[in-house]
Amino acid sequence: MTESTTNPGRLSKIRTAYRNSTLAQLFSYMGPAVIVSIAYMDPGNYGTDIQGGASYNYNLLWVVWLASAMAMLLQYLSGKLGIATGQSLPEILREKFKKKIFIIPYWLAAEAAAASTDLAEYLGTVIALNLLFGVPMIYASIFGALDVILILTLTTRRFRIIEQMFMLFVSIIGIGYLYEVFLTKPDLPSIAFHSVMPILDNNGALMIAVGVIGATVMPHALFVHTSLAARKVHDKPLSEKRKARKFHLYECIILLSIAGLVNAAIMITAAAAFHPHNSDVGSISEAYKILVPLFGIGAGVIFLVTLLSSGISSSVVGTFAGQTIFEGLLGKKVNVWIRRFITRFVNVIPTTVAILLGIDPLNILVYSQVVLSLMIPLPMIPLVLLSRNKMLMGEFVNKRITTIASFVFVGIILGFNSYLIITTLALSHRV
Repeated sequence: MTESTTNPGRLSKIRTAYRNSTLAQLFSYMGPAVIVSIAYMDPGNYGTDIQGGASYNYNLLWVVWLASAMAMLLQYLSGKLGIATGQSLPEILREKFKKKIFIIPYWLAAEAAAASTDLAEYLGTVIALNLLFGVPMIYASIFGALDVILILTLTTRRFRIIEQMFMLFVSIIGIGYLYEVFLTKPDLPSIAFHSVMPILDNNGALMIAVGVIGATVMPHALFVHTSLAARKVHDKPLSEKRKARKFHLYECIILLSIAGLVNAAIMITAAAAFHPHNSDVGSISEAYKILVPLFGIGAGVIFLVTLLSSGISSSVVGTFAGQTIFEGLLGKKVNVWIRRFITRFVNVIPTTVAILLGIDPLNILVYSQVVLSLMIPLPMIPLVLLSRNKMLMGEFVNKRITTIASFVFVGIILGFNSYLIITTLALSHRV
């Protein structure tokens, strides 16, 4: 038998072996964690990490690692809940609450959290358009409202295309910040020390720390991950759900670890570039203007390209999250276009007013992340309680160590939030 007749059979066996391999099946599953990983590196992270790095050097780096670890566990629980039940968290809560007197207030609070999220994402797109292309802020605020419409127009037929686009966005942001870290030459011993040594210098550092947590452990990401994971196992048998849970775990560890590294890289770059001589950096535009003379136009352009990628991709996540919250809690279908227009309209008005009044967009970003951190308990507490419910989860119920770690993280987040509220009220009382 000649080589030409044996090669096709051999190639066919290789293709079959690859399709059946764990790596190929993992790649085929990948998508939910890729999409929610943007929560680690959305424009809210830019705002909090730039202020944290510029003002406090590497001191708050431990907060980034802690927030990333907490987000990774909670996102794993979120996706696992969707795989086990085939439902989103809002759908399950609607069944649990039953009465509108409980559902409506919860829905309004969840929508407020989604609006705060979208505000940060929208601002990131506006700022990037302004600095990258020289579009005046007032016009950028209008153009920025159209970003997701373009994405959804291009991807209406196949959801897998959106997942693949997110892989591209994550790659752009990750490679971009790898370059920025290499360029700024950070202090490696200081990075190692402050990664494990908790330091909070003052109430300002505390607010940044809470903002970092709010920009990473995001309510909308916990809501939407259940829906994205449930989509993967729709109408599939238990055996397929078991495989999905395994790949979900792998995906969370790999993708969210990468996202955590990018999140840390943003603060590391800010600390190395701005803290020594420009610790009072107060805006993203100011950070860009300082970055260019120090490290060249290439560093500035890459910074803005990553910010634009972050703003556009995170806006898509916000659209899906808002739709999941609305449909799940109210039990009513909403057209994705209507949802997008309403959300953008809500955020365009206050942002445009702020721009006209000369209010710094970075401050809006940071405060929006603090609001998000205070809203985290909305999905977080039900998620932890539901994922340990044997009746609901079946064989996918949390192990004891998972539940303990979850409660510890919940306590840490609530502790940070409570301390921030108490100290802020005490300071305002003195004034």
